[in-house]
Amino acid sequence: MLIREFVDRDWSQVWPIIEEVIRAQETFPYDPAMTAEESYGMWVEAAPGRTVVAVDGERVLGTAKMGTNRPGPGAHVSTASFMVAADARGRGVGTALCRDALTWARRQGYAGMQFNAVAESNSSAVRLYRREGFEVVGTVPGAFRHPTLGRVGLHVMYQEF
Repeated sequence: MLIREFVDRDWSQVWPIIEEVIRAQETFPYDPAMTAEESYGMWVEAAPGRTVVAVDGERVLGTAKMGTNRPGPGAHVSTASFMVAADARGRGVGTALCRDALTWARRQGYAGMQFNAVAESNSSAVRLYRREGFEVVGTVPGAFRHPTLGRVGLHVMYQEF
C-alpha cells in the first residue's frame, strides 16, 4: 500500500468511498444527501491543507484530508478526517492514513491535532486514534444521530505534539 497526494483522476474512486460512508450515517456527521460535487468541495483540501489516497496498485483503498483546525488564534492546531472502503477495512489502511496525517502535521509545525467529531459508537476509529496517541478530551452527549443506536455522543479527541 502506498499513500500519495490526491489527484483529480482519483475522484472516480474516492467519491464512492465517501458516498458509502455518508449514506450509511454511522460515522460522519455529513449530510447523506450530499452530491459528488458538494463532497469534492468539502473533501479536497486547498493548500496549505492536503488530501491523500491510500492505493494498492491503481485501486484507491482509502482517503484522508488534513489541514488547520481553526483559523486565527487556533491555527496552530491541525485536524484530519479519514475514510476507508468497506472491503479494505481491518487491513491497516486507516492506521497508515492516520500516521501519514500526523507526520505531515508535525512537519508543518502544528502544536497538535484535534478531531472535532468522532462518533463514540465508532469503536474501531476510537481504538485506532487512542493507539496512535489521541485522548478523548470531551464528549458532547447525544450529538450524533446514529441510524440504529439512536443519539450517541461525539468525542473531541486531541494529541499534543
